[in-house]
Amino acid sequence: MKVAILVGSLRENSYNKTLATFIQKRYAKDIDGELLDLNLPLYNEDLESDLPADVVAFKKKVHDADAVLFVTPEYNHSISGVLKNAIDWASRITPDLKEKPGFIVGASMGGLGTVRAQMHLRQILDTMGMRILPANEVFISAAHTKFDEKGDLIDEGTVAFLDSVVGNFVAFYERNK
Repeated sequence: MKVAILVGSLRENSYNKTLATFIQKRYAKDIDGELLDLNLPLYNEDLESDLPADVVAFKKKVHDADAVLFVTPEYNHSISGVLKNAIDWASRITPDLKEKPGFIVGASMGGLGTVRAQMHLRQILDTMGMRILPANEVFISAAHTKFDEKGDLIDEGTVAFLDSVVGNFVAFYERNK
C-alpha cells in the first residue's frame, strides 16, 4: 500500500519526524511510505488558477497515494499551522483526501501525548470525508524517553501497541479500498 506521510513539524530533530521514519522503516513490508515535504506556501485561493510547482507536486503525491498517515505534534491544543496548510492545499481544487483511508499518530514530550491535536485533526479530516481508522489512537507521551539516539522507538509497550495499530490499519485499508 502506497502511503503519503504528512509530518506536521518542520523542525529537523522533531520527535514526530523520528516517529514517521521509524514507522516507514519498521513497517516497510506493509507500507510503502513516503514523507512528503510540507514546506509549502501558505494557502491562498488567489493561487488556485496557477498553482506553485511545489503544491502541484504535493497534491499529485497525495492523490496517487492509497492512504495517508498523519503524524502530528500538538501546538496550543491543536495541530500545527504547517499541517493545516498542507491539508488545505490537499482539499482544494481537487479533493485529494476525500474517501481516502488514513490514520493518525503523534508524539510529544508532554504527559498527554498529542490527544487534543488528534481530536481536532479527526474533526477536520471527517469534515473532508476521509476514512480515518477508528478507535486506534497512538498518543506517544514523554517522547524524549521513548526513542534512542538512532531514532528507534525503544519503549516495548509503545512498539507493541504501534504494531497492533499498523496491523489494524492494513486490515482497515484492505476492507475499505
